Amino acid sequence: MDKKIKKALIPAAGFGTRFLPQTKAMPKEMMPLVDKPIIQRVVEELVEAGIETIVIVTGWNKRSIEDHFDNNFELEQKLESTGKTKELDMVRKISDLAEFVFIRQKGPTGNATPILNAKHVMGDEPFLFFWGDDFIDAEPSRAKQLMAAYEKYQSMIIGGLKIDTEDGYKKYGYAGGEVVEDGVIKLSKVVEKPGSRENAPSDLASLSGFVITPDIYHHLEVAAKSLEEGQELVYLMGIQGVINDGIPVYAVELKNAVYHDTGNKLDYLKTVVDYGLKHEEFGDKFKSYLQELLK
Repeated sequence: MDKKIKKALIPAAGFGTRFLPQTKAMPKEMMPLVDKPIIQRVVEELVEAGIETIVIVTGWNKRSIEDHFDNNFELEQKLESTGKTKELDMVRKISDLAEFVFIRQKGPTGNATPILNAKHVMGDEPFLFFWGDDFIDAEPSRAKQLMAAYEKYQSMIIGGLKIDTEDGYKKYGYAGGEVVEDGVIKLSKVVEKPGSRENAPSDLASLSGFVITPDIYHHLEVAAKSLEEGQELVYLMGIQGVINDGIPVYAVELKNAVYHDTGNKLDYLKTVVDYGLKHEEFGDKFKSYLQELLK
């Protein structure tokens, strides 16, 4: 299985119901963080880490994602004719970031369906699996840390953060298993939303970024055939199947990391403010505005 990670998968087929009515007109992944769509920041992290092919699994209402990463001849012609060379370069770079493959989601609802939808593109290669509406600021980047962990362990990797809060135990899955070194757990299970510290196997939450290996496909295919009515196909079904087969799976704490979840309104607003304050063009002015506002 000693293969380099050159591909990544981003699921982006959800309806974004928590942001209605905005998401009736715009996919949540395309909502702006100052001047970039959320999903572009995810893509840029992947490309910077060396990913060459990015597969985005979309739905019928996500055409704008495909358009964003495609060439726009009319826009480029307009920018060129008006002498806006900086903007023209910026627009062209988006479509040149990587090779993009778009797939329409088919199959049962759930966050694992995109993995099966992309099987024919990923083949027998490992790949990064990132959500389209959350990301982590870290140094080295989340993508680079996950790829380094895969290089070391040659196994499926789950990215995590230590979150020891009452809210965290109600929102996230927590890694359980043998601690093999500081911040690394060889998994025996992931407990989904344990509810309290007492019910959690550790304080390492599994929440953002994965290295997926081909071992998962069989288990997801079996799970998809045995879903009960109303049950979703989730990635943990496949991961637990791999673990049960005796194949090592590791949860790795992401270091020097700040988690940004833009999947709900409050955290989205917090992230917009964070990136507004860091913006090189007007960050200082924005900070002054907020300080005046809060007096």
